[in-house]
Amino acid sequence: MTASIREPGPDDAEALADLHVATWRETYGHLLPPGFLSAAYVEGRRRMWVQVLGRPRDDVVVRVAEGSSGLVGFSWAGPPLEALPDGGRSRQLYALYVRAAHHGTGVGQRLLDEALGAEPAVLRVVRDNPRAVAFYRRNGFVRDGLEEVDPATPAMVEVRMRRPPGI
Repeated sequence: MTASIREPGPDDAEALADLHVATWRETYGHLLPPGFLSAAYVEGRRRMWVQVLGRPRDDVVVRVAEGSSGLVGFSWAGPPLEALPDGGRSRQLYALYVRAAHHGTGVGQRLLDEALGAEPAVLRVVRDNPRAVAFYRRNGFVRDGLEEVDPATPAMVEVRMRRPPGI
């Protein structure tokens, strides 16, 4: 299952939103409250991706992985969304998702490399997602002790992981 990595354009917003929701269903469906991924949620993702892709920024990287059947994964990174102890030198991985059928193919690694390179970085991952936690550990990330729960998704405890310089 080979996929090419590319920068998406505004015309990809709907397909990217659909992929975003589909990967959440696959990854977190068992942790989400009933009705969470409603039509309104899907429409919100579409609006978000129209805005992100319609207003590109030099400090934000979005990449998609595309296979023969369409988009199979994406990564999205940029400046940190919160104050960090390193004074903001890190980048933040906002999202990295790959369809389950493409796990283990190297697509996720390629998307991570495109989004962050070898730079110091921070990300948040659901604590009860052992596959993702192990993937980030292999890439030099360590938990830094921060854990948070969004009241809208109480079964999804997010932990922050950081990759220091020189990894």
